[in-house]
Amino acid sequence: MNKIFFTSFLVTIAFIFSSCAPLQPGFETPVVSISSVEALPSQGVVPQFEIGLHIVNPNRTALNLKGVVYTISLEGHKLLTGVANELPVIEAYGEGDILLNASVDLLSSIGFFTDLIRNQSLEKISYQIDVKLDVGTLYPFIRVTKEGELSLNSKTP
Repeated sequence: MNKIFFTSFLVTIAFIFSSCAPLQPGFETPVVSISSVEALPSQGVVPQFEIGLHIVNPNRTALNLKGVVYTISLEGHKLLTGVANELPVIEAYGEGDILLNASVDLLSSIGFFTDLIRNQSLEKISYQIDVKLDVGTLYPFIRVTKEGELSLNSKTP
């Protein structure tokens, strides 16, 4: 009886770890990009947006997404935050699109615009996009961060 239980336990553990994509050797971080931004009808003071994300899975196992948390920061101010939980499976070596609602952090927005007014000679605005992909309770989160600058210079060559 103990031998059967022990064998079943080992097979279960092996199955769990073999299906855990983020723990597999050679696992590559998925590529996440913004595919669309649309303003939603406001139901209060705080504006709402629908953000489209395009996810590319460069791995040999599917990403069965359970949830996504998304944050956009400008000049260090977290301006937009969104979540989604009804998500498609991103197949191995595949890609897919998801939509999530994002709300503006009013106080951070005020701080950002105050800093922008104080520094009117600013030619570029730094941005940071943080995405946390949840592929299930037994697996670690997959975190994707993109940073860069947006030019405010309207001169064309």
